[in-house]
Amino acid sequence: MSDLQELYQSIILDHNRRPKNYGALEGASHRAAGRNPDCGDEVTVELRMSDDRIDDVRFTSAGCAVSRAAASIMTQQVKGKTREEVERLFAQFRGLVTGAVRPTEEEARRMGELAAFSGVARFPIRVKCASMPWHTLQAALRGSPNG
Repeated sequence: MSDLQELYQSIILDHNRRPKNYGALEGASHRAAGRNPDCGDEVTVELRMSDDRIDDVRFTSAGCAVSRAAASIMTQQVKGKTREEVERLFAQFRGLVTGAVRPTEEEARRMGELAAFSGVARFPIRVKCASMPWHTLQAALRGSPNG
């Protein structure tokens, strides 16, 4: 395993063991629940929005390390972002996990911890695990307040 792959694996394992923004969000204005029927992973994403911006985001989950780590890193990346910025991040992430995008070293550095999911494309069964929190976030953003 390359040094970069080991680093990415350690990032995913760390976020699984000590997820960021984990737990219920007091005063959430938007929420959605997602489930991956193939493996049983579940995630709930709660948001507090001001106009078009995510002021705060938290999640709860039950499932594999990839799913929990993806949700943890996602919450860090989207906090403070507008819906449009979130859409761009998700498109970038989707390209990464499906293998459609292979970032250069510089692009991976700009992506931060999201780049840790670049190896997911080699394991197609894990693409749903990694992307489910993002789909759930999108559902929360589309839903009606307190939804």
